Amino acid sequence: MAHHHHDHSHDHAGHGHSHAPADFGSAFAVGAALNTAFVVAELGFGYAANSLALVSDALHNLSDVMALLLAWGGAWLARRRPTATHTYGYRRASILAALVNAGLLLVAVGGIAVEAVNRLQAPAEVAGWTVLLVAALGIVINGGTALLFMRGRHDDLNIRGAYLHMAADAGVSLGVVVAAALIMLTGWQWLDPAISLVIAAAVLVSGWGLARDSVNLALDAVPKEIELADVHAYLRGLDGVREVHDLHVWAMSTNEIALTVHLVRPGGHDDAFLHLVCEELALRFRIGHATLQIEQSGEACRLAPADLV
Repeated sequence: MAHHHHDHSHDHAGHGHSHAPADFGSAFAVGAALNTAFVVAELGFGYAANSLALVSDALHNLSDVMALLLAWGGAWLARRRPTATHTYGYRRASILAALVNAGLLLVAVGGIAVEAVNRLQAPAEVAGWTVLLVAALGIVINGGTALLFMRGRHDDLNIRGAYLHMAADAGVSLGVVVAAALIMLTGWQWLDPAISLVIAAAVLVSGWGLARDSVNLALDAVPKEIELADVHAYLRGLDGVREVHDLHVWAMSTNEIALTVHLVRPGGHDDAFLHLVCEELALRFRIGHATLQIEQSGEACRLAPADLV
């Protein structure tokens, strides 16, 4: 870790989370490289040992390499400067990438499931020792990568995702080790496709969640962690505000939230009021990009009705 010495310098700044991705460049690089190499090895040994469980574990690991690269790419793109043609910068790219990733996962799961069902009908010989050793290596690699992300897991959704994925992977590899040991003890070859179905189900669940979340983000849905009614109540309760309309909250990227709203405030406003509201929104709701329109009387505003967008 190159930046180890200033770990805690911006913990108390209140906006520490916006710097978090920068410090994880090396963790992403090491994690992605290690895991990519392992996926390639696992696929090769999986085919050689005739083990569907190893191949599906490789798929699971590949899904997490993708998740790592996504989180890394998202963190990098979020720091790119906006341009005249892309005034938000390239923040949306992280959402599109998550969408593509989810699609690929769901396709791969289908392939594994079909093959596993065929295997259950006609079990094939599996080379147990190869499977056991390769999967054991998987526990070490995934566990180690999870540790790289351990300290950042509270600050950034992206980092937390990477940490949880890697920890889960170590667990899946453990399952493959146990299955391989049982196959060698009992000779039950059907355990191999059975465990691969369990892994496919795990990938399906995470892929489905990723698909749902990224579709929602792409559709400008209110982010999961925001309760719109709370935001509305906060704005409505502001000093001098008589009405709140045209309130929109959406995600600009996987870790940045934007808001626009019209506030009817008969007394008008000053910059201090605007700055206070923006600061409060950032502190309370982590909404970092707020745009407020203040109206003296809301009568002429054609966006006032709630059903108009």
